[in-house]
Amino acid sequence: MQSYGDHSLDDGDGFGSIAVMELEKSALVLFSGGQDSTTCLAYALENYAYVETIGFNYGQRHSIEMDCRAPILKGIRNLRKTWHDRLGDDQVLDLPALAQIGGSALIGDGEIRMMKNGLPSSFVPGRNLLFLTYAAGLAYRRGLNVLVGGMCESDYSGYPDCRRDTLDALTASITKGMEYAIAIDTPLMYLTKAESWKIAEELGGQQLIDMLIEESHSCYMGTRDKRHAWGYGCGGCPACELRQNGFEAWLAAANIKETQNV
Repeated sequence: MQSYGDHSLDDGDGFGSIAVMELEKSALVLFSGGQDSTTCLAYALENYAYVETIGFNYGQRHSIEMDCRAPILKGIRNLRKTWHDRLGDDQVLDLPALAQIGGSALIGDGEIRMMKNGLPSSFVPGRNLLFLTYAAGLAYRRGLNVLVGGMCESDYSGYPDCRRDTLDALTASITKGMEYAIAIDTPLMYLTKAESWKIAEELGGQQLIDMLIEESHSCYMGTRDKRHAWGYGCGGCPACELRQNGFEAWLAAANIKETQNV
C-alpha cells in the first residue's frame, strides 16, 4: 500500500490506524470535482478494495465543479482495470443551510480577503465538519470503513477545519456517537501542492495529470473560459494561485518541460 502523509488515526482509544489499513477496507471519498479530491479518489482506488464517492451542493459560487464530477468518474474508471472494478456508487447531497447561514465569499459574491479574525472570507464555518458527518452517516448505511478527504495543512487556505487535530477530534466523536469504527484518511494532509501533483503522476501517470488539467476544477470564481497550463480558472483567486505555483514547482523539481498547450 502506498503511503503519503500522516495516516495514523490511533488516538489511544482504539479507533484504528490507516498506517496498518488492509486492502479489504472500503472507502467513501469526498469528491468535489476538484484537483485534490480527484487525486484522493485515485489514491483510494489504489489502496482500498471498494470505493464510493459523495459530493455536496451547498450553494457554492464555483458550483461548476459539480459538473466536472461525472466526466472524471467516467474517465478514471478507464485508467486502470482494478480502478474500474473497485469504483462503486456516487451520491450527491444538498446542504442548502450553509447558503442560508451565509457570510462567506465562497457562497456569496463578496471579495476574497483576509478578515480581522485571521481567516479568509472564503471560509465556510462548519463546512468540512458537516461534510464529514453526513459522509459518515452514509458510510454507516453503506457499510464503508473509511472517509477519504483532500484536507491539507501544508498548502491550504487557512481553514481550521482542514487541520489534522480537528479531524482527529471529529473521528473520535463520530465513532463514539455512532458506535461504528470509522476513520478519516487524509493523504494530502502534510503535502505541498507540488507534491500533490507528483503523487497524481505516481498514481495514474500522464493520463491522470491530463485529467486533472482538462477535467477538474478548483477555481473559487467558477471560471472555465480560460485554459492555463495547469488547468482552467480565473488565474487570480487563491485557489488558482496555489494550483499554478504547485504545478510550476512540480515541473521544476521533476525537470519536466512544460509541453501543455495554453
